Amino acid sequence: MTSPSPGRLMRRPEVERETGLSCSTIYRMMEEGTFPRPRRIGARAVAWATSEIEAWKIGLIETGPSN
Repeated sequence: MTSPSPGRLMRRPEVERETGLSCSTIYRMMEEGTFPRPRRIGARAVAWATSEIEAWKIGLIETGPSN
């Protein structure tokens, strides 16, 4: 069985532009479990699935930010 395709992958600077969040906020939210975790794409590289970032944004619109 194959896993679903993540679609296009985004590196951190693009995720920051797309979400308006800073690097430190992204990593803090990942630790809190409120932001998607990236996928390892190389020995020293990670990227986020565009589909997961889009789903996070939709959830933010529907429920508002978690404070």
